[in-house]
Amino acid sequence: MISVNDLAVRFSGRTLFENVSFVINEGDRIALMGKNGAGKSTMMKIIAGAQSPSSGKVAHPKDAVIAYLPQHLLTDDTCTVFQEAEKAFSKIFAMRDEMARLNKELETRTDYESDAYAKIISDVTDLGEIYYSIEEINYDAEVEKTLIGLGFKREDFQKPTADFSGGWRMRIELAKILLQKPDLILLDEPTNHIDIETVIWLEDFLMNRAKAVLVISHDKAFIDNITNRTVELTMGRIYDYKANYSHYLQLRQERRDTQLRAYKEQQKFIEDSKRFIERFRGTYSKANQVNSRERMLEKLEIIEVDEVDNSALRLRFPKCNRSGDYPVIAKDLSKKYDNHIVFQNANLTIERGEKVSFVGRNGEGKSTMIKAIMGEIDFEGECGLGHNTEVGYFAQNQASLLDPELTVFQTVDEVAKGDIRSQIKNILGSFMFSGDDIDKKVSVLSGGEKTRLAMVKLLLEPVNLLILDEPTNHLDIKSKDVLKEALMNFDGTLILVSHDRDFLRGLANKVFEFKNKRVIEHFETVDDFLVRNRIENLKEIDLMAK
Repeated sequence: MISVNDLAVRFSGRTLFENVSFVINEGDRIALMGKNGAGKSTMMKIIAGAQSPSSGKVAHPKDAVIAYLPQHLLTDDTCTVFQEAEKAFSKIFAMRDEMARLNKELETRTDYESDAYAKIISDVTDLGEIYYSIEEINYDAEVEKTLIGLGFKREDFQKPTADFSGGWRMRIELAKILLQKPDLILLDEPTNHIDIETVIWLEDFLMNRAKAVLVISHDKAFIDNITNRTVELTMGRIYDYKANYSHYLQLRQERRDTQLRAYKEQQKFIEDSKRFIERFRGTYSKANQVNSRERMLEKLEIIEVDEVDNSALRLRFPKCNRSGDYPVIAKDLSKKYDNHIVFQNANLTIERGEKVSFVGRNGEGKSTMIKAIMGEIDFEGECGLGHNTEVGYFAQNQASLLDPELTVFQTVDEVAKGDIRSQIKNILGSFMFSGDDIDKKVSVLSGGEKTRLAMVKLLLEPVNLLILDEPTNHLDIKSKDVLKEALMNFDGTLILVSHDRDFLRGLANKVFEFKNKRVIEHFETVDDFLVRNRIENLKEIDLMAK
């Protein structure tokens, strides 16, 4: 059991949260929810021991293992993938090595009666009790099984971590966490850089093999599937629901409706009391009643209604010229880097108005295909854009293309046309830019903020073919809903690469599967594709990984 007791965080004269208490028990799989800036990541860092609160404490058994996966991390570039992953067992290996060193020292010493000799024997005994109490594990097999489950191939194991992108490094760190078999796993946006199959593998692990989990995520399908409890951090306090995310939304609305009724009743009472006081102030016969009501109002604790964003921003893409019948055509397309074949003899035709999804494990060629379509790389075969096709392209590095000298507002104002210009502040607000944020220069924004700004800019440009490569990684649930509704109403052609199943649901009506150097066309939705391939089943994923 891990106990959070009266936590508070204050800085710069502002209280982020206070008097926060709750208990995490074995079997709990908790979604930590709240709007951006509510303090979710701060609270997670405190529970992990990576940050100290202003007051309060986190209590847990001395031998409890708490593993924390932050949003941003870097692994050691001097190790191979396998070496980095097996660091999960570094304490066990250190105990084993220390026992071997002490036993060797005992073999060479002859001062059997000395205190030093007795101390060595005591140390060996203590270490041995701990070491031999640990369940016997085939460490190499555990590392291999976990890395494969997270999408690595056996040939990757001996490659240096420096050869891998940030997303793959995150998987290595996740492997280390899972291998420790911790009492509590803390995950801050764990699905941002992993593909659908790996997300499903992670879901199964967390549901069936993790002792306790606390997760921050904007992936609705992921948190709905893995959680049985939701802790909401709002207005500096928490509400604890024994429910998954979807059920929590219903309960939260019921709670807010109750608060709103109580608030209105209280406001009516306050107004009635003020009118009574004003009417009878100075009336001798009513003096006691007036004084009583004044004291009552002074002591009255005003009911607060939880903040909720009711803005229903409906964003539509600007009108654009009609494209030809086939905006994208690829024939016998092949691409390789040195001796590595990404895909070969791929054929795809995308008709005007189609919304398609590219699906497959990371590294199977989804982003490479997009680069070929955009003419950014050389290739064998034919690939190109059709007649009168105007492309809006959101790449994973889109943020780097923004002008660093412009402000957030100027960046959007530069592309906004017509009536939409009057909504710029509302649009930016829907993508988590509010208040003074809109006057910040692009150069001072974080990577996630730049990505969101690049998405807003794209939404305001007139195009008839949209190509989006992992567009939701830095968006909260509200932003994703705004984007999804705009895409649902987009009357052009859409190519979408995303691991977010909830976001894909209802958007794509055709799937191109990238697998084993091939591109396979499926005339079905992503949900149908996943069900048909039984990817929800862990055994199927394990089979596919071998």
